[in-house]
Amino acid sequence: MNEILTPGRNAWRVEEADNVAVIIDAEDYFHAARDAMMRARHSIMMVGWDFDARIRFDSPGHSDDGPDRLGDFVLWLVDRTPGLEIRLLQWNSGMMKNWFRGTNAWYLARWKMHKRITARMDGMHPPAGSHHQKLLIVDDSLAFCGGIDMTVKRWDTRAHADDEPGRVSPSGRKLEPWHDCAALVDGPAAKALAEVGRRRWQRATGETLEAATTPALDWPDRVRPLARHARVAVSRSRPEMTDQTPVREIEALYLDLIAQAKRVIYAESQYFASRRIAVALSRRLEEPDGPEVVILNPHTADGWLEPLAMDTARARLIQSLRQHDPHGRLAVYHPVTAAEKPIYVHAKLMIVDDRFLRIGSSNFNNRSMRLDSECDVALDAAQDASGDMRRALMALRDDLLAEHLGCDAARVTAEIARHGSVIAAIEALRGPGRSLVPYEVPDLNAVEEWLADNEILDPDGPEEMFEAPGKRGLFRGRLRSPAGD
Repeated sequence: MNEILTPGRNAWRVEEADNVAVIIDAEDYFHAARDAMMRARHSIMMVGWDFDARIRFDSPGHSDDGPDRLGDFVLWLVDRTPGLEIRLLQWNSGMMKNWFRGTNAWYLARWKMHKRITARMDGMHPPAGSHHQKLLIVDDSLAFCGGIDMTVKRWDTRAHADDEPGRVSPSGRKLEPWHDCAALVDGPAAKALAEVGRRRWQRATGETLEAATTPALDWPDRVRPLARHARVAVSRSRPEMTDQTPVREIEALYLDLIAQAKRVIYAESQYFASRRIAVALSRRLEEPDGPEVVILNPHTADGWLEPLAMDTARARLIQSLRQHDPHGRLAVYHPVTAAEKPIYVHAKLMIVDDRFLRIGSSNFNNRSMRLDSECDVALDAAQDASGDMRRALMALRDDLLAEHLGCDAARVTAEIARHGSVIAAIEALRGPGRSLVPYEVPDLNAVEEWLADNEILDPDGPEEMFEAPGKRGLFRGRLRSPAGD
């Protein structure tokens, strides 16, 4: 087997996991996380971009004895479990903004008063950078890694119903549909992710934490593994700073997986704004026998600044990529509900052929490669001679497409087999109501084009923050500007 996942290049470590699962959407993620946290005896580490203690940390009508709200649940856990310590590490700018909303400050004060709860801010990042990893580590033996923050807006079911009573803010305001995913691993792979968390904690706080010594926790009964006894790669992004060398394992991983693709690259990402990824895709699209490329994005980025930064760059890159797609193998979609309202795609996932899976916190944008701190996991199904892992990856891809197309996964599989093409199958299954809608490049005004082309709001690493716009740009290298300039 040709080893693609390589420590020192596109991975930090490759470790064995007894079980690997992909959890789709936050209803199931919150269930699994809650279950794992209730088993903890030694430590829980929550590392994230954002936390909100006010959220309902489960689905309505959960069956355990714990409180509904995340803030109360954390307090309840330490009170019922002698010796348990809970640590939360959050991006400092997000924490300063979020913890003064509603009752969050009250929860934070209560947590800080408890001797076995520690909430800290992570400010060790370059200007305009963020701590973006999303990890939950329980007793160093169950580790979640993905795109789901324990904060507002994230909870939704896989149905993404237009009228979902449980999808509300802490104040009761109705929220929009939200699609997300995360991985869960155990065994040595979980211990490796725990080490990522401890290193991040030490970097942010100066405190060195000891590894857990308690017996390993059992795998949650309600979580069905995607694979068993699998080698899992842990990959990171770490920005360059005066006292820190850069780590660009995730960037290398993306580029290596794109280069290895034979038939289909399927990706879900909150953003598409990375020049390096676009260049790598352009090379494969120009090949007469290269892979299909299917990308799912949200209709528009969330927030007030993100659309200006990310949507404009996406428009320019996709407009250019279409000039490099003579064989018609690029398709970009966004999912909609039964009433044809946008479903926000926050997932960060890539499935390449029936061989590679990558899932984590990183997006298809520059800052995920070189400015923010990120953590992803990946596996190579070629390690399994039986072919079961390959079949599981294809089943996962078809299950995700079925969710987005509002149909049965078996029908997706059958249509792909009938057409010999994922894009053709999607086009055959698309229709009114719950479905996938092709991305249309919007008209951009001159200011938006300038911001996008010069990567003003999505810099290519900390060093570019201080470069003149003339030295930046989406269209450095082989990728052509849509205007041809």
